[in-house]
Amino acid sequence: MMKKKVLLMGKSGSGKTSMRSIIFANYIARDTRRLGATIDVEHSHVRFLGNLVLNLWDCGGQEAFMENYFASQRDNIFRNVEVLIYVFDVESRELEKDIHYYQSCLEAILQNSPEAQIFCLIHKMDLVQDDQREIIFNERQEDLKRLSKPLDCTCFATSIWDETLYKAWSSIVYKLIPNVQQLEENLSNFAAILDADEVLLFEKATFLVISYCERVPHKDVHRFEKISNIIKQFKLSCSKIGASFDSMEVRNSQFAAFIELFTPNMVVMVVMSDTSIPSAATQLNIKNARKHFEKLETLVPNPKPSIMES
Repeated sequence: MMKKKVLLMGKSGSGKTSMRSIIFANYIARDTRRLGATIDVEHSHVRFLGNLVLNLWDCGGQEAFMENYFASQRDNIFRNVEVLIYVFDVESRELEKDIHYYQSCLEAILQNSPEAQIFCLIHKMDLVQDDQREIIFNERQEDLKRLSKPLDCTCFATSIWDETLYKAWSSIVYKLIPNVQQLEENLSNFAAILDADEVLLFEKATFLVISYCERVPHKDVHRFEKISNIIKQFKLSCSKIGASFDSMEVRNSQFAAFIELFTPNMVVMVVMSDTSIPSAATQLNIKNARKHFEKLETLVPNPKPSIMES
């Protein structure tokens, strides 16, 4: 089993716990209003793709806690970190203080985990007027990239009310999957055998996109995250009536889409524009590929000792 330590940081009220609850605990956006502030550090171990465990440290953002992280808890918090996710409230009135804490985090990361990957989420973008979102995000991104040097940071504009949250977390988790290149090569071969427009792999519990092969260009760049959101809500609706999600087929004159449980930890989606291909043929191909992808899912390299110790 491979453990990956993920720090989730940012000022109190920036939305850290809400996003964590939506992605990993099956909350819907409106239910996050009842969540209280995180006190100190909340630890959770999230099993992802069977062999990968995300050791998630959700760090409370109240001022007293933040100061403590950089003083007495510095080594404990920032040692053996694989990923730092820092959340900024786009409407914060204390931007200078936010930046100060962020840079303090970077200094501690440089000292304790210099190989860590850094992600900044410019959050609550739904509160910004539509025509201003791209401008404000680009300004913040430019500032953060400059202030992060010599470390690199990747920035995302996010909101719990749309697909942007799934896009950001899919991109982050993608970086943590140890055999993702092998998975993608095999997915590309599988798509060619099916003569599919595109094939996607979702992680079963979170419905984050972990790999995809696009053989026919599509104009909607957010479609994967929209599908993640829709299917996750559908799964939640099923669970409320005691039913379990197993498979789905959507078909019209333009395309056919198949969503099926694929391996113990993955769901596959196959999109075909050739609607003359019988459903049974595509479903048989999916069934025949299962064992091969189950083997790929368990091919995790030996982890670094330092990560296992975190």
